[in-house]
Amino acid sequence: MNVLVKDDEVLEELKKIRALLEPKPAPPAPPKPKGLWAEFIAFLSTYKVLGLAVAFILGVYLGQLVQALVSDLVMPIITLAMPGVQWDLYAVGPFMIGHFIGALITFVIVAFVVFIIVKVAKKWKIE
Repeated sequence: MNVLVKDDEVLEELKKIRALLEPKPAPPAPPKPKGLWAEFIAFLSTYKVLGLAVAFILGVYLGQLVQALVSDLVMPIITLAMPGVQWDLYAVGPFMIGHFIGALITFVIVAFVVFIIVKVAKKWKIE
């Protein structure tokens, strides 16, 4: 009798182990978003539109900042080193520091606004 009880216990344990090892069905797909706003948020998240927009906007303004650095601060130094070569016909004076500072301020403002937009988007759970 003792042997039968042990066999039954072993059989029950093996059944439990088998149940644990069997593959579980895949969870159901999440429901499609309902409504135009939900679809729009899903579109932004799926295609990473926000990240692309941030990269594009900051790239444009960083390009303008680098262009201002080169044309307003670097090229006048080259012009001083190579007199007689007129690199820029419309430049007034050797350095256009004001233009460069304006480009720098514009870049910082745009970067800050983009930062705020990303922060709000994260709060709304848009990735």
